[in-house]
Amino acid sequence: MVHFVGAGPGAKDLLTIRGKELIEKADLIIYAGSLVNPELLDFAKKECEIFDSSKLTLQEVMDIIRAAEKESKTTVRLHTGDPSIYGAIREQMDILEKENIAFDTTPGVSSFCGAAASLNMEYTLPGITQSVIITRIDGRTKVPESESVEALASHGATLVFFLSAKESSRLSERLLKSGLSEDTPCAVVYRATWPDEKKFICDLKDLSGNMESFGIDRQALIIVGKAVAQSGYELSRLYALDFSTGYRKGTVVNEKG
Repeated sequence: MVHFVGAGPGAKDLLTIRGKELIEKADLIIYAGSLVNPELLDFAKKECEIFDSSKLTLQEVMDIIRAAEKESKTTVRLHTGDPSIYGAIREQMDILEKENIAFDTTPGVSSFCGAAASLNMEYTLPGITQSVIITRIDGRTKVPESESVEALASHGATLVFFLSAKESSRLSERLLKSGLSEDTPCAVVYRATWPDEKKFICDLKDLSGNMESFGIDRQALIIVGKAVAQSGYELSRLYALDFSTGYRKGTVVNEKG
């Protein structure tokens, strides 16, 4: 059996209970060594075999899993954050399905959630935006034209850029050319929830320069949009006095109060 497990954003105690239990039971762990906090491996039993996938090809990863399956061992494939976001898990799953190797997935806390927690930020502020777009700038991995920086910026939603820290200058230029104003609020969180986390908030025009000043060129999320300012929003209707739900009846408020 192969278990794909989300390691969470970084902090050891943000691993899910299920994920921890699977790591404890694993005979073999293949983890994304460049991104996963190695402290999570402390939960593994002493005899567990551990491999760092940052040094392996897809073929080598699958060969290790095949060998473990022949010995009826339990494998944990430990991915950073939540494996469904830029986790490259589908290509592994397709091979496992073809070879009739059983697998399942345990979700993890994504770094975009960890970043929001570090900033004490709400992405979906009423009256500001009700949508979050998770994306990346094009690079060695292409992005569909319909999902270009310019196309997504036109929606006015909160934009969360993964895998784009090295391209902050080009990203800023394209966001400005797309029509966003120079004073559009942005946030950068480097290694969210890790002990060496760095974070700052700035205007779009200062984004690239600030990232250079902080020495951030990888493992960082760039958040762009009005929601970053955390101001000017409307109060939630859910808790309004005159709003009825299936759990409470709203009170009619007349003009005289």
